[in-house]
Amino acid sequence: MSLAVIQMASQADILANLSHARGLLEQAAGAGARLAVLPENFAAMGRGDLPALGRAEAEGKGPILPWLKQTARDLRLWIVAGTLPLPPDAQPQGKPRACSLLIDEQGQRVARYDKLHLFDVDVADSRGRYRESDDYAPGHELVVVDTPVGRLGMTVCYDLRFPELYTALRLAGAELISAPSAFTAVTGEAHWLTLARARAIETQCYMLAAAQGGMHPGGRLTHGHSAIVDPWGRLLCEQATGTGALVARRDAAEQAAIRERMPLTSHRRFSVPCVATATLE
Repeated sequence: MSLAVIQMASQADILANLSHARGLLEQAAGAGARLAVLPENFAAMGRGDLPALGRAEAEGKGPILPWLKQTARDLRLWIVAGTLPLPPDAQPQGKPRACSLLIDEQGQRVARYDKLHLFDVDVADSRGRYRESDDYAPGHELVVVDTPVGRLGMTVCYDLRFPELYTALRLAGAELISAPSAFTAVTGEAHWLTLARARAIETQCYMLAAAQGGMHPGGRLTHGHSAIVDPWGRLLCEQATGTGALVARRDAAEQAAIRERMPLTSHRRFSVPCVATATLE
């Protein structure tokens, strides 16, 4: 039961990014991965027209969704499609969401997670100010879904700073959690791996932390350090810089033993209200 995370340094050219991602996913599949996670904004970074591009995708006029379906079929690979901007399913003309899709090996969409926590912060870097809410609306639901490698909870980037979300995913049955991300160089250096390991330890889940890592249009620098973290908080693999495909195996028996020796869910003394919103597709 092998898992993969993909590290990229996506640029503004969508077709070039898709071509690069295809090569990395081929490496992951060739190494035995059944599920691979692409980073946040894998198809484009640094463009001001991403919401419009997302609406075109929703209308069947874009290259990204057909590429995802074909790649999953060709490689017989489940793919967590980082993020792309898509309007709500029920409101095709609504404000887009930062959306992470799960595509199965038949090329079918199995689940959609809309990023709950938007990155509206000030950072001491060359850009200084980030306001995702200028372009995106937040999601409203948790998503936990069955895959061939275990029950997957879906999150995105800034979500990592909100542990109650991860507790809710664990209580909804998650065994592994995806976190496609584009942490800035400053916040990533300070917190990225600390957060990924903490979320793995407290949920006793595998964390699939796929990151952007490099320079992007507009001078934005992302941190990289993609990793797969096991339920004990150990780094099974990590890539500091450059692009690549990282693969590690999920040991379900060891995960069950960790949970049995330290039964966190039965020791919990505080409720997590948001667990009631979980959608199990």
